[in-house]
Parts: sequence; structure tokens; C-alpha cells
Amino acid sequence: MQAFSVQRGCFMKRVLITALLIFICFLLQCTVFRALSFGGIVPNLLIVLTASFGFMRGEKTGLLIGFFCGLLVDIFFASVIGFYALLYMYIGYMNGKFAAIFYPQDIKLPVALILCSDFLYGIGCYVILFLLRGRFEFTYYFLHIILPEIVYTIAVTLLLYPLILWINTGLERSELRSGKKFV
Repeated sequence: MQAFSVQRGCFMKRVLITALLIFICFLLQCTVFRALSFGGIVPNLLIVLTASFGFMRGEKTGLLIGFFCGLLVDIFFASVIGFYALLYMYIGYMNGKFAAIFYPQDIKLPVALILCSDFLYGIGCYVILFLLRGRFEFTYYFLHIILPEIVYTIAVTLLLYPLILWINTGLERSELRSGKKFV
């Protein structure tokens, strides 16, 4: 019985810290980085967070974090609830497929996956928000929106990813210590 309560406490700690991370990244993306935008381009911190937790923790975690990150974007910025939640969910789930080959010491895989995730996010936004409305200026959209956002997001990833990795590693150690107490 006590082991269940310790396990539940670790789960709640992870949920609270993850929710706090989502909220902080959302606030930073909408305030600080909006002020530091280059030509109206802001790095997508929620993609970094979704992709990172996807390949660190697996498909289910990536999907859930993607859903809540996308839901925040939908609530505050979208005209229809659900589009960004679905897009972020797919991105988190796809990154979760790489959990089996994830090594914390290697930064090449996370940077490559975050780059691909941001690219797919940009393409998804273009197709749904512009192409289906008859706006066919893909080259313009790619050169002026998608590519600069990818570059800015990757630059911020090099600073943010080690912090996310450190937090996740600390949570895993805490869960491991709590689990060993009752074995």
C-alpha cells in the first residue's frame, strides 16, 4: 500500500513539473521571445518541449504533452480548437518512435528530430491554413516563415534542450530512488 502511495507521489511530481514546463515555455514563447523576434519570427519552444519529451519518454508521453501544448496554442491563438492540438500530438507521437535509440549524451539526434518536427509543423500549418484557401506561394512561405523559424528554434534548442534533459534526468532519478525504497 505504501509503495503505491510513493509511486503515485512520483507520478504527481512528474505531472506537476511537466505542466509547469509547458506553461513556462508557452509564456516565454508568447512574451520574451515575441519581444526578441527577428522579422516577426519567434522560436517554437512548444515544439522543442513536445519533441524532447517524445523521444525521451516515448510515444504516449509525447502525444500527451503535444496535446496540451497544442491545446494552449488553440485556446489563445486559433480560431478553431483542435488544429494545433492534433498537429502537436502527431509530432510528439512521431518523436516517441525514436525513444528506443535515444541516448542522453548525444545531442545530434535531438537537434535533428526537433529540426524535422519544426519543418513538419511549418508544412502542416501551410497546407491547412494557406494551401487549402488557394494561396500557392509555398516558396515565399518557406523562405520567409518556415526556414527562419527552424533556424531560430534550433538556436534556442541548443540552450533549452540541456535544461529539459537535466529536469527529465532528475525526475527519473527521483522515481528510481523512490522505487528502490520498497523493493
